[in-house]
Amino acid sequence: MTDHRSAGSDGLYDAIGGLDALRRLSNTFYQGVLADPLLAPVFADFTPTHIEHVAVWLAEIFDGPDRFTTDLGGHQSLLRAHLGLAITEEQRTRWMELMAEAVHKELPEGELLRRRVLEYFDWGTRIAKDVSASPAGTDLGDPGPTPRWGWEGLK
Repeated sequence: MTDHRSAGSDGLYDAIGGLDALRRLSNTFYQGVLADPLLAPVFADFTPTHIEHVAVWLAEIFDGPDRFTTDLGGHQSLLRAHLGLAITEEQRTRWMELMAEAVHKELPEGELLRRRVLEYFDWGTRIAKDVSASPAGTDLGDPGPTPRWGWEGLK
């Protein structure tokens, strides 16, 4: 398979297929999550807008438009959403399994592309798990700007 970096793609966002591909990924993933007895309780307050917000977050992470920062509260908002969820390692692992299935179903073929995307999710879910151990309303301080993830990992 072609290395997407040599196919004229500047970043993961373009190689993934942009926002439409990230919407498909999020939709497929959350269908599995909401049907999963281990994960469904974590998403008890799930609404359909969650799928769009996740797609917009991922677009920004993977070097697409910065709409999550400009329109949805940025990095601080994402972290605060995880406070008090008390995510277990078992739940994090199951989350990764379902995301890997969605990545393989919805994203373009390419070992490097899929590996980099899943590396981001592994990194991000570890942060979400850590943040989730703190009670809702905890002051997280300034987490800095929304991170960006590229062909070499965290930028």
